[in-house]
Amino acid sequence: MTSRRKSVSIIIPIFNEQDGVGQLKEKLSILHRLLCDQFDVEFVFVDDGSSDNTVSVIKKEFTDSPYLFRVLEHGINRGVGDAFRTGFEAAKAAFVCTIDADCSYSPEGLKKLLEALQSTGADIAVASPYHPQGKVEGVPGWRLALSKGCSLLYRLTSPVKLYTYTSIFRAYRGEVTGNLRFAATGFVAAAEILVEASRKGYTIVEIPMVLRGRAIGRSKMKIARTILTHFRMLMNVGFSRESAPVPPQLMGLGEVGLHKN
Repeated sequence: MTSRRKSVSIIIPIFNEQDGVGQLKEKLSILHRLLCDQFDVEFVFVDDGSSDNTVSVIKKEFTDSPYLFRVLEHGINRGVGDAFRTGFEAAKAAFVCTIDADCSYSPEGLKKLLEALQSTGADIAVASPYHPQGKVEGVPGWRLALSKGCSLLYRLTSPVKLYTYTSIFRAYRGEVTGNLRFAATGFVAAAEILVEASRKGYTIVEIPMVLRGRAIGRSKMKIARTILTHFRMLMNVGFSRESAPVPPQLMGLGEVGLHKN
C-alpha cells in the first residue's frame, strides 16, 4: 500500500510588490518543482492592503500556472502578523510554511525546512542566517543590526535558545498553526510566535541558511515602530518567566539543533 501524499500550504504575505511578482513567480515555480513529487502544494497569497496593482498582477501571472493558488485580501494594511493569522486560518494542510515575497531565501531552503520536520519530528523549522553556519549577503547594515540585535536579546530572555527569531521563512506542522495564539500585528509576530510555541512545549529546529538582500523594491518595515514593539515584547518575555530558562536539548543532529522548552 502506498502512503498518502501530504499537503503543504505556503503562505506569502504581500504588500505593494507589483514590480517583484515576476521574480516571485520564477522562484515559486522552482519551489513547486522541488516539492510536487512528494507533496500536494498550494500557494496562499495574503495581500495586506496593497495600494498598487499587486493583486491584479498576481492573478494575471498565476492564472495559467500548473499549481494551486489562492489570493486572500485584507483591503487595508493590517501588518504581517495579521497576514500570518489570515493565512493560518485558511490553511488546512499537514504542513504550513511562511515565506518572504522578496525572495530573500532560496527555494531549496524551504525543502530543507520540510525535510528537517520529517527527519527530526520537530514542530517548527526556522531558517537561521545568524546561526554560526548561516550567512548574510547584501542586507543593509541598519536592517541587519536591528534583526540580529533583536534575535540576540530574545536569545538571552526567551525560554528557547535560538540564534534567529526574526526570520519568517519557516515550516510548521499544521496542528501547530491551528493552535498558536499571538497578539502582534507587525514584524514582531515572527518572534512572538516562537516564544508562544516554546511555552506550549512545541519543538523548534533551527536550520542554518543564507539570507540575501532584496533585489527588487524596498523593505516595508516601519523601523521606529518595529523597534518599539520588539522592546515591549522583550520586556513581556522577561517579566513573564516564572523560572530560569531550561537549557535547550541538542540531539546530535549535526548542524541542526532541536530545541524544546
